[in-house]
Amino acid sequence: MSDVESNHADKLRKWEQITVISPYSRELGLRLHAVEPDWCVIKVLPDERLVGNRASGVVHGGVVTALLDSCYGLAIFVKLNKLRPMATLDLRIDYLKPATPGREILGGAVCYKLGHELAFVRGSAYHDSPEDPIATSAAIFMFTDGPVIALDDALTMLKGFKP
Repeated sequence: MSDVESNHADKLRKWEQITVISPYSRELGLRLHAVEPDWCVIKVLPDERLVGNRASGVVHGGVVTALLDSCYGLAIFVKLNKLRPMATLDLRIDYLKPATPGREILGGAVCYKLGHELAFVRGSAYHDSPEDPIATSAAIFMFTDGPVIALDDALTMLKGFKP
């Protein structure tokens, strides 16, 4: 394994630990798929509990919303390279087509602008390619009061934590 591959695998492992902190994310089965400074991807695996329409087998739209919201937070953390308290201020989603029943759904996001108080993100939910989206979305997050924690410090604090 090259140094680049090793660094990438290490970065993925670190952010994966952060991704599963939230009980909500764990309950939905969200899993880290890819982490790059300009595109972060979280996936949700098929799960009968997440189906919104039993007749069609299509996943509930709220799952797609939660997937993108979580991915947006990750994209901001990755851009900052630290954890900072924040709240979703505005989130717009355009549902373009239903997800295919029984398939994993990927949520991809980029934080394209960081300000002192706000972060701007956009992304999409998709199966195979963001060029063929299930939904597209944009959001604004507001930073809130609380400690700002470097990624490695957060991981040290999480040692022994078993979700």
